[in-house]
Amino acid sequence: MNFVRWILGRLVLAYDVLTRPKPVIRDAAAQAELDSKTKNFALYQFNACPFCVKVRRELRRHALNIELRDARNDAEHKQALIDGGGRFKVPCLQISSGSGEKTWLYESDDIIAYLKSELELA
Repeated sequence: MNFVRWILGRLVLAYDVLTRPKPVIRDAAAQAELDSKTKNFALYQFNACPFCVKVRRELRRHALNIELRDARNDAEHKQALIDGGGRFKVPCLQISSGSGEKTWLYESDDIIAYLKSELELA
């Protein structure tokens, strides 16, 4: 079973590389404003997870600079996801407020919808 997952993961990654969307081009001021809005976001993800790939493609499409945290290969990130989010499930968007409060958002479609509405993306 692990071999099948490994093969499928490589196929997902190959598809992503071959069909990667081009990022939107913004002027420097607009990109800097968007970067300031996303500086407190972090995406916990696995490299070959198809749902994580879906979210990463949207991040690239909209040129969003959000920190990617590998919850599979980094024990510290894995533990932070379990402690903060309550479960070991990806993708998960960690949203830190200015006061230090953290919100954990799971599900790829919910993450994409949140980013589009919160950041006013088309």
